Order: sequence, then structure tokens, then C-alpha cells
Amino acid sequence: MKKYLAALLILSACGFTPMYTERDTDIYVAPISGINGIDLRNSLNAKFGGMHDAGATYTLTVDLNEPVTRYKALEPTGDASWQEIVLTANYVLTVGDTEIAHGSESASESYTFVRYLVAANASYNNAVQNTIGVLAEKIGARVIAETYRYEQNIGDKK
Repeated sequence: MKKYLAALLILSACGFTPMYTERDTDIYVAPISGINGIDLRNSLNAKFGGMHDAGATYTLTVDLNEPVTRYKALEPTGDASWQEIVLTANYVLTVGDTEIAHGSESASESYTFVRYLVAANASYNNAVQNTIGVLAEKIGARVIAETYRYEQNIGDKK
């Protein structure tokens, strides 16, 4: 506990302020097409502290590509036993009509591919949901960093 307090005192003395504390992330996430897009939008809204309306300070537009499945392991019979799901999203962050950031993020997860249809579908769906969660974390962290940088630059100009 003493080490934690010492680190906190040192960081507070240097002017360090974490990006995630006590900040209103007024970010509107535009609708994203598809079932996976709905899940990604919900995850991003949760990361930004809830759903905001279109009048928010920032607007995040995301284009989510369809999942790509790759074979990772083959049995001697030629059947796949492991597969990988890859999701890629392109995003643009704007303030009004001004673009302040854009980029592309990818996330992937491997899953067991089995012969039983129900188990194979469950394994695939779990991999997709986990990949969406990772993608939301990556995009969310980048967007919060960009909004923080934008606000710092605006503050420096005043």
C-alpha cells in the first residue's frame, strides 16, 4: 500500500492526469451495419459511458468488414480442427465537419472447429463475440486518446 501511495504522490506532482478519469466522452457512435456491427456499436457505447445522441461533440463512424475465417490446423484426413476469425474495422472520428483521426484496427481469435454443428456454431459465435470485444477496446482506446489530444491542442491555442 505504501508503494502505491508513493507512486501516486510522484505522479500527481509531475502533472500526470490519466486519460480515463473524470472526463466526459461525448462521442456519438453512428450505426454500424450488420449483427456484428450492432454488437460493436454497443461495446463502443459502453466504453464511452453510454449512448449519446447525434448532437454529441464527437462523431465516430465505423465500417466493419465481414469476418474472415482461416484454417489454422489440419488433420491428416484434411479436415480442419482449428480456425481463426479475423475482423477488421475502419473508423473516422470527427468534430463537426473536421476529421481529427482515422484508422483501421483488426482483431482475431482462434477457435476449435468440431464436426458437431451446434458445438461448431457455438465455438464460432464465441470467437466472434470475443473478437468484437477486443476490436472495441482497440478502437475505443485510440478514440479516447485522440479526443484527449484534440482537447489539449484546443486548450494550448486559447
